[in-house]
Amino acid sequence: MFQHWKFFKRCWITICLNPWVFLHQAKRCVASLIPSYYEVVNRGDQEVPEYFNFASDVVDKWMQEEKDGKRAHHPAFWWVNSQNKEVKWSFEELAFLSRKAANVLSGPCGLQRRDKVLIVLPRIPEWWLLVLACMRTGIIFIPGTPQLTAKDISYRIQASKAKGIVVAEQSVNAVDSIISECKFLKTKLVVSDKGRAGWLKFSDLLQAASGDHDCVKSRSEELMLIYFTSGSTGSPKMVEHCHSSYGIGFTSSSRHWMNLSSSTVFWNTSDPGWVKTAWSSLFGPWIHGSCVFVHHLPQFEPTVILNTLAKYPITTFCTAPTAFRMMVQHNATSYKFRSLKHCVTGGEPLNPEVFEQWKTQTGLDIYEGYGQTETVTICANVQGMKIKSGSMGKASPPYDVQVIDDEGNIQPPGKEGDVAIRIKPKRPFCLFLKYTDNPEKTAATERGDFYITGDRAVKDEEGYFWFVGRSDDIISSSGYRIGPFEVESALMEHPAVVESAVVSSPDPIRGEVVKAFIILSPDFLSRDPEALIQELQDYLKKSTAPYKYPRKIEFVQELPKTAAGKIKRSVLRKQEWSEGRW
Repeated sequence: MFQHWKFFKRCWITICLNPWVFLHQAKRCVASLIPSYYEVVNRGDQEVPEYFNFASDVVDKWMQEEKDGKRAHHPAFWWVNSQNKEVKWSFEELAFLSRKAANVLSGPCGLQRRDKVLIVLPRIPEWWLLVLACMRTGIIFIPGTPQLTAKDISYRIQASKAKGIVVAEQSVNAVDSIISECKFLKTKLVVSDKGRAGWLKFSDLLQAASGDHDCVKSRSEELMLIYFTSGSTGSPKMVEHCHSSYGIGFTSSSRHWMNLSSSTVFWNTSDPGWVKTAWSSLFGPWIHGSCVFVHHLPQFEPTVILNTLAKYPITTFCTAPTAFRMMVQHNATSYKFRSLKHCVTGGEPLNPEVFEQWKTQTGLDIYEGYGQTETVTICANVQGMKIKSGSMGKASPPYDVQVIDDEGNIQPPGKEGDVAIRIKPKRPFCLFLKYTDNPEKTAATERGDFYITGDRAVKDEEGYFWFVGRSDDIISSSGYRIGPFEVESALMEHPAVVESAVVSSPDPIRGEVVKAFIILSPDFLSRDPEALIQELQDYLKKSTAPYKYPRKIEFVQELPKTAAGKIKRSVLRKQEWSEGRW
């Protein structure tokens, strides 16, 4: 009691002498008495409601704020393309149109709650409407990039047992070519100005649909979406996430790492098929009422990025380290960014020299973050925190992140180990549910009390994490996650290839690229090497998603193998990185 009396006496004296000093001291005092939200979720104390649906509990709440005049009517969604066409929606318009889209899915499309639908669309507004529509109806959505080939799409439809697919004009022929293989598929929806035989046309159905729709009451742990993610062996795995994992899980990191608020205009350049779009172009921004800015970007062009940042009032910008590397080469000092205040990146390590060049050219820091398809943000450099160039930052709430050894013991500062998230005694609510139909893979991600990310790092004395490399053979290039098995399988379909091994190789622009070591068939040994390399690269661009093709190819007579005959990719990878670093 005496301590409280001394506190109030001190407050009274301060008020009399200098009220502004009092306000500052009071703020600090209250902060010391009441744990901040950041601290609470970091301890794992965040309460997750029994029922949660992002469409009704977030988007519709912001819609009501607009109606009640409690939120300024700046856009919730702002889309542009290179022809100066724009689409702007408030939360009220977004809610209305997504309810109409929900009626399209559950009406003419005949899809029901817990059905799965593959959404393969470029950066167009309809992607956002359909994703929200899936949440409203309880339909499980599976994002995919338009770069997927017919073979890729067929695998995803069959593995997921998807009953519906939504594509743009460019993917119609690919789907039609494999439709006979997909016995579960019942509905084909095309987003296009013109109709196609055998396809439902989304624009016509949306226009005719009612704007009245009652959102399903979904439990927080109910399955909401599935992402396909590449592994070092076998075909891509299906990662399951529930309504609360992404829907609530980005509350803290989007505020502290992405620096988002209701006045933010946030541009993230990711393709909708990749998890970063869910993170930074949907859940993170709309949790805080921010405006999601989208540029159509049919292909990446540094000058288009720079001109867009100069033309529009974008306050926060997110892109892959590769994009920052390319932009600093175009000298960003010649562009005036009138609104840009905060830059973030992730998906692959950021080179310290790129960080310094961007800072020199723009005066802005780049706040690096780290996470996976299976997680929300694991580590991040947040505002107000000292940035150590080259570090992934510190652990992000609600995760307890450690570096552990092979037995699950926490490593001391400065010692390398596996990046791990504590999952016992309580599994974090924002961690993925499981790998669909793959209990062995799911179990393999656990070691003692921890979930293993598959990445190696060192943690320093101040709690900063420093990325060392993958503990498996996954290749991360330009923000894409590429499994060597997929590339090797595609190469084996070419008659020139007897055997191949695919690893990462250093690259000054993309950080790392795909390199293939190939043993040739005797019939192709006399062919011109350069012409054959080009032929193989062109073949891969057509037989699998183009981002997977090997930018480097080396013909060899043999490959390093274990006694059991397995290819030792680690030997080739070590060779590349010890001899080939730029």
